[in-house]
Amino acid sequence: MMAADEFSGTMTVREPHRFDETRLATWMKVHVGGFSGPLIVEQFKGGQSNPTYRLTAGDMRYVLRRKPPGKLLPSAHAVDREYRIITALGATDVPVAKTYALCLDDGVIGTAFYVMEYVEGRIFWEPTLPGLARDERQPIFAAMNDILARLHKVDYTALGLSDFGRPGNYVMRQIDRWSKQYRASETESMPAMDRLIDWLPLHAPKNEETTLIHGDFRIDNLIFHPTEPRVLAVLDWELSTLGNPLSDFAYHMMPWRLGQDAYRGLYGYDLASLGIPSEAEGCALYCRRTGRDALRDWDFYIAFNMFRLAAILQGVMGRVREGTAASLHAREAGARAKAIAEASWRQVEALEKR
Repeated sequence: MMAADEFSGTMTVREPHRFDETRLATWMKVHVGGFSGPLIVEQFKGGQSNPTYRLTAGDMRYVLRRKPPGKLLPSAHAVDREYRIITALGATDVPVAKTYALCLDDGVIGTAFYVMEYVEGRIFWEPTLPGLARDERQPIFAAMNDILARLHKVDYTALGLSDFGRPGNYVMRQIDRWSKQYRASETESMPAMDRLIDWLPLHAPKNEETTLIHGDFRIDNLIFHPTEPRVLAVLDWELSTLGNPLSDFAYHMMPWRLGQDAYRGLYGYDLASLGIPSEAEGCALYCRRTGRDALRDWDFYIAFNMFRLAAILQGVMGRVREGTAASLHAREAGARAKAIAEASWRQVEALEKR
């Protein structure tokens, strides 16, 4: 079965993620302009972190995103931060869904949540874009590259987001954060993660610039126009903050270094025959769009992001253990943490040999 079949569309709300739909409808009548019931609630299949639902009321559709129930890792699932940045970016050229309302009262559906518009379009779950013709693929990748460059050029101070994170020292803080998150959700021994936790702080770049970053910018977190290679909305802002744009871009470029055994990657494919730009071409395009002459410490950022992704997926496995994982495919995703940690350490070993 292809990833698109597994992750696309909606399903009946899973038992751990059900809530009082009547209470939600009552809340929406007060806080969402133009809302009128009755309300139909379905859960999206995709996503590993915050449970996400499609709400239908008459001829209107909405999306609800909430914190998962149960025990949560410290600082995780901050839907209020997601709501804040999506709302702010609505005034920029970075495409996002329109936000309607945020609820921090756990008494409505059990956890905090927000409601935004439902954006109709295409989500591509596999980076090889198997459903597209060869000449359709390059424009999709160019559009992704363009949107991330736009985000990194946003004047976050003008948007009132100067307190959305701490400027500078992003990578060191992230290494510390994800080391702790990994330890808090550890389910098995991973020697590669142990080595990375020791090695990364000693080799982190000293000088960092600060921009708004997405934190999880990948192809399946974008909604594309139904027929055009144009991004209509960037999704899943849970990990967004003020941070290092090169790290953010390196995360986006990780699929070029990861194969299918570790993640939905591009490594090992004949990219030219598929019409997909190479890693070097993607990097050169980003440099032109952001006015850079080079991507310094590039291989470190790739290794760091693989470590970070492994820690994120270990958190998914921790939620599987707790019974609060948002996706039916969470166990499979979490099981890939070890392979990605090992891929990260191979990047380190290659760096050490230079």
